[in-house]
Amino acid sequence: MNDTRLSPGDPAPTFTLPDTDGEPVDLASYRGQNVIIYFYPAAMTPGCTKQACDFRDNLASFQSAGYAVLGISPDEPDKLAKFRDQDGLTFPLLSDPNLDVLKAYGAYGEKKLYGKVVNGVIRSTFVLDADGVINKAMYNVRATGHVAKLWRELGLDN
Repeated sequence: MNDTRLSPGDPAPTFTLPDTDGEPVDLASYRGQNVIIYFYPAAMTPGCTKQACDFRDNLASFQSAGYAVLGISPDEPDKLAKFRDQDGLTFPLLSDPNLDVLKAYGAYGEKKLYGKVVNGVIRSTFVLDADGVINKAMYNVRATGHVAKLWRELGLDN
């Protein structure tokens, strides 16, 4: 059982994970800018596709507001590459098959699925400031409507 839960003010756990091309992406390389990291259960599933496409469709707005977006799942890079290509995803998708980063962020553990308690990815989103400190830690988010809610919570709506 993983009881890790991060809170605003906590330093974001650092990581280096492979992207869709197997190239390492180091969180430290994003220092100096705000970062949205979202964890999702599985590439190319309906909810995860909806959420990824919402981030894609709003990416320019997030970027113009000073935010980078990173998506992380347990999928292998080759599956993530198919997901990227199939849905035209334009932000980094990172692979965490060993679940180390998912667990460090508290985004893997017990959850309810169809009324049963199972271990799995807890759909979660974190907003980091330019110094790598967590500003928002959102657990058990919904795939649909989450990006719009995040946009409002960050005070970015016009």
